[in-house]
Amino acid sequence: MAESMGMRDRLLAGLLLVCLVLGLPGCASYNKAPVESRGHHGNTRAKNRPAVYIVRRGDTLFEIAWRYNLDYRRLARWNAIRRPYTIYPGQRLRLYRSRTVVASRARPSHARKPAVVPHKAKPPIQRVKKPRKTPTASKPVHERKLHWRWPVKGKLAQRFEPGSQVSKGIRIAGRVGQTIHTAESGKVVYAGSGLRGYGKLIIIKHNNNYLSAYGFNRKLLVKDKQKVTKGQKIAEMGTAPDGRAMLHFEIRREGKPVNPLAFLP
Repeated sequence: MAESMGMRDRLLAGLLLVCLVLGLPGCASYNKAPVESRGHHGNTRAKNRPAVYIVRRGDTLFEIAWRYNLDYRRLARWNAIRRPYTIYPGQRLRLYRSRTVVASRARPSHARKPAVVPHKAKPPIQRVKKPRKTPTASKPVHERKLHWRWPVKGKLAQRFEPGSQVSKGIRIAGRVGQTIHTAESGKVVYAGSGLRGYGKLIIIKHNNNYLSAYGFNRKLLVKDKQKVTKGQKIAEMGTAPDGRAMLHFEIRREGKPVNPLAFLP
């Protein structure tokens, strides 16, 4: 009996050795380590935004930035465009930050330091200290505080919805031909009908951070690059796509839509 048990143990040991050598899948079970997909989280493409935009006749940098929910300064920086942000038909604009530009700015860790060339020491130069100027009462330049007003009197027909592709602002019902006023003073950076879904549209830049828009107009009373004051007449109310008379009003901070009701009195 003991001899048969020893024989069986030797046979099992031999089979196990064959499995290990040949690597048969049924001989041993093992779990693979999970593989993590490391994507570029900072470069996730926004919905419906192409990588490159070809400038068309009549386009402005502000209009393109508005269309794709971008800050106009960031769009200008990505494409090395300086003030006054002039663009040309046929020009290719990157709508995302270029990885190559960022990589070129990074300093390699293995870069050699420049050799130090010894030079003869120069005698110290005695400089006459200038008297310090008395501090003036001037204050550092800050963005002026904005005080918004309603662009038109009427009933609130649609509210702002965060993250919505449709309700990026509010809609105020009124009557056709009703006067539209500026919600704050600033400069017109777009006046036209090139943005789909807005009808005749006016975009006003109030400072480096805030823009406002007035859509569904019947008639525009201001032009591009025109300076406007708070409460100035800029348009006449038109109709929305459903035929109702109303104004579409937006406020954007650094290119992103924000709730106008949080700013209006």
